[in-house]
This record gives sequence, C-alpha cells and structure tokens, in this order.
Amino acid sequence: MLRVSKLRKAYEGVVAVDDVSLEVQRGELFGLLGPNGAGKTTTIRTVLNIIAPDWGTITFDGKPFTEEMWNIIGYLPEERGLYRKSKILNAILYFASLKGIHEREAKPAAYQWLERFGLKDSAHRKVEELSKGNQQKVQLIISLLHHPQLLILDEPFTGLDPVNQILLKDILMDLRQQNVAIVFSTHQMEQVEKMCDNICLINKGREVLSGSLRDVKKRYGTNSLRIEFDGDGEFLRSLPNVKRADVYQNYAELELHDPAKSGDILSKLDDKLSIRKFEVVEPSLNSIFINVVGVPPAPREVALPQQAPKHIPKAPMDAKVKKELRSVVMSLLALLIISMATIFGKDPLWYLPVAFLAFVGYSFYKYLKVKREVEAEQRQKVGGTVG
Repeated sequence: MLRVSKLRKAYEGVVAVDDVSLEVQRGELFGLLGPNGAGKTTTIRTVLNIIAPDWGTITFDGKPFTEEMWNIIGYLPEERGLYRKSKILNAILYFASLKGIHEREAKPAAYQWLERFGLKDSAHRKVEELSKGNQQKVQLIISLLHHPQLLILDEPFTGLDPVNQILLKDILMDLRQQNVAIVFSTHQMEQVEKMCDNICLINKGREVLSGSLRDVKKRYGTNSLRIEFDGDGEFLRSLPNVKRADVYQNYAELELHDPAKSGDILSKLDDKLSIRKFEVVEPSLNSIFINVVGVPPAPREVALPQQAPKHIPKAPMDAKVKKELRSVVMSLLALLIISMATIFGKDPLWYLPVAFLAFVGYSFYKYLKVKREVEAEQRQKVGGTVG
C-alpha cells in the first residue's frame, strides 16, 4: 500500500503542494486529479523521490522508500523521455537493464508487449519515426516490462486514439487483478469515472476533495439533469431552477436548485427541442470537477500595439548622401590623374598620390557617416508613423 501523509513542497516562496495526504491500496486504481498547475506532477515526483519534500512521509507497504525498492516501481512521465535516434527495441532493453533485468529475459518480454500494442513489426525502427501515440505506447511498455508492484502514470492516455485507450484500459484492469497499486493522473474525467476506485482532487496545491468515487458523488447529491436532444439548447442556461449548465451541441447536463421540480423544466422543452433522453442522475465527475475547481475566467481581449514593419521600403537617395558620394567619385578621379602624371612625368612628386589617397579615405568615411545618419532618420519617421 502507498501512503502519503501531509506532503508539502515549496519553490522560492511558491507552495506547489501543501498538506496533501492519500492512500492507495494494492489492486486499486487511484485517480489523482486537478487543473493545470494544481500540483499533481510535483506530488508524483516527490513520491518517486525525484524531488525531495520539505516535509511529510511517504511509505510503501509500511516501509520508507529505499534504493532497493525503485525496481518495483513503474513510472510513465507526462513528457517524452525516449532517445529519438535509438531503435525501439534497444530503448526498451536499455530501460529494462536499469531495472536490473538481463537482456535474455527482457527481449522476449519486450516482443510480447510490442505485439500486444501492435508494434512488433516496428521493433527495429527508430523512435523518431513513430507517431506521438506510438511513442506513448513504447513508454508504457518501458513502465510495465519489469512487473512493477506500484505503477504511477502521468497522463497515460495522451496521444492514444480511442482503440488504444480501450487497450490501455484493459491492461490496467489486468494489472489490477494482479494486485498492483496504480496511480494515474489525467484530465480525462470519463476514464477516471469508469475505472477508478478512489480519487484525490488537488487545486492550488491543496487537497480539496477525496474519497471513493461513490461517496464523492453521493456527497454532491442526485441533483443533475441529463438531456439529449436535437435543436439549439443554449436557452437551457437561463431557465428557472437551473443553477449551472454545461450545454453542448446535442447534449446538456444541468445542475438544479431543486431536483424535485425537474418536471417543470421538461414542460418548457416540448416546443423548442426534440428530446431523446431526459433523466435525473448523479452529477458526472466532470461536473463535480468544474463545480469544485471553477471555470477560469475568459481572457480579456487586449489591443496589441502595431509592430513596425520588419523591412523598411528602400527610400530614394537623400541629397546630402548624393553630395558626399560625388565627392568620393571626384576624389578617386583626381587620385587616378595624379597617379598617372606621377608615373609618366619627368620629375615625379610621389607624395601627391599619398596625400590624395588620404583625402579619398576621408571623403569615403564622410559619405558613410552621412548615409547612416539619413537612414536612422528614415527609420524614426517610419516607426513614429506606425506607433
């Protein structure tokens, strides 16, 4: 059994996990839930000793975690952790060796898992050649191959299509029958609702809801009305007795102030919607999640300042630039004439070409300086117009 008691972890004044406690029995599927940034991944990494807690205790089967126990734990991180240039089989065997499994034992097990996940023919392909979903399947194989007693999965359904989601669900049910303690964190409430025995909902680092799925739903009462229909159901949000409404294209889940008056709602639908199903049910886990955590406010529209164009259109050459360019050209011509006269003259004056060369250099420097100043003025004018 995994037991986490009063876990706390803070980073530079920001409390990521605050006083979180949970218990996961062997043979149990436990759902660790929460919105983005709630502290789920920090909790998982602290349990795995990837990061150390500030305080709190973590035990498995009544014993603190030691290095000898790491080989009985399987972990699927949310992020990709595969060597992209490595071949699939080699990657699996490498991670198996880290768990102390020899290649002669790991290879047949790897082929069995690859076959179960439909990847046996891809064993010698490179990881980077696989789709996102197939890479996820390889990471799942790595987390399962060494027969863990505690399995922790962070967003295991990411990238998996509906068929492979069913396959993963069947594998987790098999592991549950083998008395494996399973913790998985996911945003897919329908998977949690179908599979989990107990849940813990974390928000802003704190535990806000926990217990068996049945007790959690009982706590919230049978005050949810589920309707399947054809038509436009947006008006359902404004009906009397409706506390909150999740309305989709052909489906709605309404939380009522008084479930006993659900018939009043039905009487208002006859001439507006074609009803296929109308029933009072326990609220869905998704509805409870939203009710407890709350819906984030819609982002405000902010007018972004216009940006100056990356490429300023080329402007006609300025008169000052033209003047300096003419000076450079005239200096070059004078230098050429004096140089020719010096070479072919009877009494050459060698210092004249040198003097004119210096003059040409000065003229060219002045031209570049004026050109840069003019270009800077043009950019300021363009920037002022755009701003």
